[in-house]
Amino acid sequence: MIEKDYLRISHASDLKNPKDRVLFRFLEMLPGLLTWFTLFGAVALSYFQPQLAALFILIFVPYWFCRAIYFSFHLKAGYKKMKENQEIDWLTKLKEIKDISNGLPINDWQDIYHLVILPMYKEPYALVRESVEALLKTDYPKEKMIVVLAQEERAGEETQIMGQRICKEFQDKFFRFLTTTHPADLPGELAGKGSNEAWSAQKAKNLLDNLKISYERVIFSALDIDTVVSINYFSCLTYNYLTTAKPTRTSFQPIPLFLNNIWQAPGLSRLFSFSSSFWHITNQERAEKLITFSSHSMSFAALVEVGFKQTNVVSEDSRIFWQCLLTFDGDYRVQPLYSSISMDANVAPTFWRTMINMYKQQRRWAYGVGEVPYFVFGFFKNKKISLRKKISLSFEVIEGHWNWACASILLAVLGWLPVFLGGEEFSQTLFSYTFPRITGRILAIAMAGLFASICYTFYLLPPKPGKKKKGLGVLIASLQWFLLPLTMIFFTALPAIDAQTRWLFGRYMGFWPTPKQR
Repeated sequence: MIEKDYLRISHASDLKNPKDRVLFRFLEMLPGLLTWFTLFGAVALSYFQPQLAALFILIFVPYWFCRAIYFSFHLKAGYKKMKENQEIDWLTKLKEIKDISNGLPINDWQDIYHLVILPMYKEPYALVRESVEALLKTDYPKEKMIVVLAQEERAGEETQIMGQRICKEFQDKFFRFLTTTHPADLPGELAGKGSNEAWSAQKAKNLLDNLKISYERVIFSALDIDTVVSINYFSCLTYNYLTTAKPTRTSFQPIPLFLNNIWQAPGLSRLFSFSSSFWHITNQERAEKLITFSSHSMSFAALVEVGFKQTNVVSEDSRIFWQCLLTFDGDYRVQPLYSSISMDANVAPTFWRTMINMYKQQRRWAYGVGEVPYFVFGFFKNKKISLRKKISLSFEVIEGHWNWACASILLAVLGWLPVFLGGEEFSQTLFSYTFPRITGRILAIAMAGLFASICYTFYLLPPKPGKKKKGLGVLIASLQWFLLPLTMIFFTALPAIDAQTRWLFGRYMGFWPTPKQR
């Protein structure tokens, strides 16, 4: 196991060196400082220097418009590749591989095992069973699959009984089917998905050691408990693993589509499920900027080499990428898989509870801004990673979180502030007359992009359950896109500002598991 003293940092307080602690604490504050400086600065400029504020907005709106156009092309390309991938017989392609020359200690694709860990908390039986059954329906040989149902002691006895029920039902259908129970309140751990996964992965390591299976022959997949994999997922993953140049220095990211229970979700939740799905389809087309998210796969050898996932962080899905990048001195990347996986939309017993859960889930995702101090501090410490890679990745992540928090507010509110706060002198200028009209027309043109989203909504919607017709549901789902500008403020910008402000003032969060309702 490779170990560097800065790889297990969770917060600034973990550092012993005072100078390092000050630097890390500043980096924790940096995203929040940038966001609040932008928002307060725009208001102050609108009052004291309305011309400069208007000029800033006039520059930002076209920038945002070009950015939206850029992402729309990637969405189109990503969707096309995803559809093409669904038609490929990956198992046949595996059988056609004649020579495996990427350094793996194997001669044939059938030497590859899949270790699948499903961390669960208090999810219902039907949801857990559906995810396990989806593994069973895949086209990859089940005698090469090890499934671990990772339970939490703190979830209570009822959950333990349910896990045993699942195990009894499926244990003879895979090469191995295990249940593990992560103890509660272990020292130095944060209760959550990451610590549970690390515990179960170490138990799986013991099994592999007993079976004398080399780690390079094992592909580790960390799947959220609501993940329903596509039929060809593991054959596609295996093919990519065997044909990539450095399989033990690569993570593999499928496309998460939040569609499992899409017809049960209320309109706003459905809207965010589609927008999140589109975002991840788009990201597949930017492989050089891709970072692991939620359910993903990697070499078990790499996981062991970095000392498993961190047990004291919230965003373990992205943290493992940064761990690997820093451990292997920049020689690590994420390869996009155009194989889709399906996950749950946010659904709760009531509409308002669903809205609260949406906000909390968005805040937890936005809390991943805490990766900024981790990897930037690691970049300072690691001199072997190229400066170009450091700058490129840092800008991509920091700019992305800044846009997450600021863009919708700047577009919806601050664009009009110079007119209202600029005073009588500014209101009498020609600039004050033309300024809101210019920004309004650009935004109106940008709204035309919603029609592309409506089209892809139609393509992605699964058949409606029961005898209900899909047509009316598609119409309603399409019209809901016109709520996007408003909901982007309350369920995108505000959760991001909330998360960044917590880091700014050192009010750290714990892991919040999204409740699953079927």
